[in-house]
Amino acid sequence: MLDRNIKFRQGSKQNADFALGRQLTIEYYECGMNALLDENSVEKVLLKAANLSGATIISSSFHGFKPQGISGVVIIAESHFTVHAWPEHDYAAVDIFTCGNSIDLEIAINSMKDSFESKNVVISSDQNRGIIPKSSNPIKGENSGQNNISDVLKNSKISPISWKEEYAMKNPWGVLTSVDIYKSDPEIIRDAKKIEQFVYQLCDLIDMKRFGECQVVHFGKDKKVEGFSMTQLIETSLISGHFANALNRVYLDIFSCKFYEPRKIAEFATSYFKGDNYKIQIALRH
Repeated sequence: MLDRNIKFRQGSKQNADFALGRQLTIEYYECGMNALLDENSVEKVLLKAANLSGATIISSSFHGFKPQGISGVVIIAESHFTVHAWPEHDYAAVDIFTCGNSIDLEIAINSMKDSFESKNVVISSDQNRGIIPKSSNPIKGENSGQNNISDVLKNSKISPISWKEEYAMKNPWGVLTSVDIYKSDPEIIRDAKKIEQFVYQLCDLIDMKRFGECQVVHFGKDKKVEGFSMTQLIETSLISGHFANALNRVYLDIFSCKFYEPRKIAEFATSYFKGDNYKIQIALRH
């Protein structure tokens, strides 16, 4: 049985005479902290799900992006399993396409849920693909191939997929980005001068004018919290951070009433501090 914690959203399976295939898109939220970091591990997750579901596996190809992120495909005789993973958000988007009814989709979905340690799973679409009517009349609809493709794309109700678009649409006072960087280089995060240099380079990168000098102060008699804390006023607000020695982690916050690209900051900071991976949270402040 399909796990009761798996939710369906806006199902769009059409009542067709016959379809060439069936396509599901599945959203895996709140995945395990390290479940989406390694491309080989994610590949094994999809191969296991495909195998348990009864699919006939042909081949697979996966790619890990820098500093993080994974895309991959498992080719099956019945079509494919694909995934794209955002480790910084503990989220994976999976697509299952099948042109036969021999695959047990419930087993596949639940297998990936368990392997990804996902606490929140949503089946965001379930569609028939390639509808073949029994009559000789072609399928017609508002999104049929007879329409102008540019009009269809322009009129689609799609949420923004860039923070710049979201910022322009909602016109907030400012944007706050919090970045947690794991397994950072211990020598860099224990060096006040290097932390200061990071701030200067970051301000140049996102075109923020510094106001006053960068403050880097060592805090914490308790070994659990010991490390440098940093603050830098900028004309549009504030950059701050704490560098935890015990965990070799960096906790950054960038708040500004002038827009900047949050992911650019996260990737630059992870590279500078030679972190292994990062998590990111973004909030528009009104």
